[in-house]
Amino acid sequence: NEDRERAWRASRETKLETIPNCEACAKPTPEEVQGWAQSFDKLMKSPAGRNVFREFLRTEYSEENMLFWLACEELKTECNKHTIDEKARMIYEDYISILSPKEVSLDSRVREVINRKMQEPSSHTFDDAQLQIYTLMHRDSYPRFLNSAIYKSLLQTVSHSSSES
Repeated sequence: NEDRERAWRASRETKLETIPNCEACAKPTPEEVQGWAQSFDKLMKSPAGRNVFREFLRTEYSEENMLFWLACEELKTECNKHTIDEKARMIYEDYISILSPKEVSLDSRVREVINRKMQEPSSHTFDDAQLQIYTLMHRDSYPRFLNSAIYKSLLQTVSHSSSES
């Protein structure tokens, strides 16, 4: 576990420099923060929600799941073939390669599909893997996030500041 933590710390900087350390976003409203507890989709559709969830994932040493998901979302917006190839290779090296300290947890079927698709990468090369990681975050990390001090503290802060105004 210490080796994983050390490798994780050493690899915090990703080759995909286009992903900001945290997304720029407005301060969430109390309704928005409460909505995150109603559905994982609401959390993931909110830039502020993704930032808070990402901070939580960092405490669990699984931030790479969010980084991978964000990288896939960004890849889907690309149209330029050369840029798609480049970004797909970087995503592969950063999150799929078994040599990467930020490797995400995927089953062998999805890995095989990706390896085949990497012959001719497209903006949808990682769709199966992205869905698998989204599902993993939803089932595994999200329930813990809702019970975390990070979320409860934010909920308290936004509720308190809105009752003052």
